[in-house]
Amino acid sequence: MSQFFEVHPDNPQARLLKQAVALLQKGGVLAVPTDSSYALVCHLDDKAAADRLRRIRQVDDKHHLTLLCRDLSELANYARVDNRQYRLLKSATPGAYTFVLEASKEVPRRVSHPSRKTIGLRVPEHRVLQALLSFHDAPLLATTLIAPDEAEAMNDPHEIRERFEHELAAIIDAGACPLEPTTVVDLVPMGQGEEPVLLRAGRGSLRVLGLG
Repeated sequence: MSQFFEVHPDNPQARLLKQAVALLQKGGVLAVPTDSSYALVCHLDDKAAADRLRRIRQVDDKHHLTLLCRDLSELANYARVDNRQYRLLKSATPGAYTFVLEASKEVPRRVSHPSRKTIGLRVPEHRVLQALLSFHDAPLLATTLIAPDEAEAMNDPHEIRERFEHELAAIIDAGACPLEPTTVVDLVPMGQGEEPVLLRAGRGSLRVLGLG
């Protein structure tokens, strides 16, 4: 039975978020709000938790997982970033963007793409998630919360509770999210002198990236 933390969307209660962090550190998978939709998250270095996260979503190891980072400096620890890539990242973070980058040695091989050795990274601007990341003091491994038999992400924490309460350690309820996916951009070509590749247009503005 999962715990259900109702937090204020602008001023989340530290006491509740610290309880959520304790569950993450024990290997729990949580449902959390983001600046696009709700997501499943777990501790990056916990293989069993990552396997459980994939099992809940019913995705295999070829499905790109994402690292949620507090800021750009943290993101740069987990990806190989050159000056051009860094300038673009700086213009778009925090925000509703997911960037595909070459994973650094800090990223366990089991969570990067098995053939490309890439990882999706993002710096969200959702206040509750930023506070959770701060208390956790490390990135979180994440994937959009889409039920196995559905096509769209889940946005209602009460529906998430009804559907997944026996599979999740906790659900953080901060109200509904925008329910629009992140803009996904592959920055790996930039490291080879080419232009970034838009993989999915979403909530993040393309104009900010110079793609619109």
